[in-house]
Amino acid sequence: MITRIAPRLAFAALAALSVLGAAGAVAAPLASGDAAFLKQAAQASLAEVEGSKLAVDKAVNTQVKGFAQQMVDDHMKAHDALRKLASSKGVELPAEPSVAQKAKLRLLASSDGAGFDRRYADSIGVAAHEDTVRLFQKAATGASDADVKAWAATTLPTLQHHLEMAREMKSVAAKEGNAKAPHDRKQ
Repeated sequence: MITRIAPRLAFAALAALSVLGAAGAVAAPLASGDAAFLKQAAQASLAEVEGSKLAVDKAVNTQVKGFAQQMVDDHMKAHDALRKLASSKGVELPAEPSVAQKAKLRLLASSDGAGFDRRYADSIGVAAHEDTVRLFQKAATGASDADVKAWAATTLPTLQHHLEMAREMKSVAAKEGNAKAPHDRKQ
């Protein structure tokens, strides 16, 4: 039974592709590495947005709050561009961070005060951006698809700037603790 159905399905798929291809609606399949990059970039972006939204609400240091709001704004804009690119390449992006990223976000959410600020600065600010910069550097030089490669290369300078800002914020959060409530300073 399977041997009779498979050729019919294959023929139907080929017929559909030829019709769609003639209309220009089907793009060439994306290399698995490029598709994996788009998915990892989406998860990284979603994790940074979720963590930064937490920081907008929970951070006590004004520099941490300001950085977090900029990350929400910048990463939402980049994520919109990523969704458009992925859609044009036929790649379905994950709708949430990875399991490991969610665990880090739960740990972050369990913190308060200056401890929250330091944990956010370290995990979402610096560590997540270091990982993301490495991911984008690899895609900017090694992606097979020209559009994916160009998007990674175009986005990379902003991510590198975010990393510089995050390192500065981490230093401030470590030294100053809570900029609004001196009793909550790191001892």
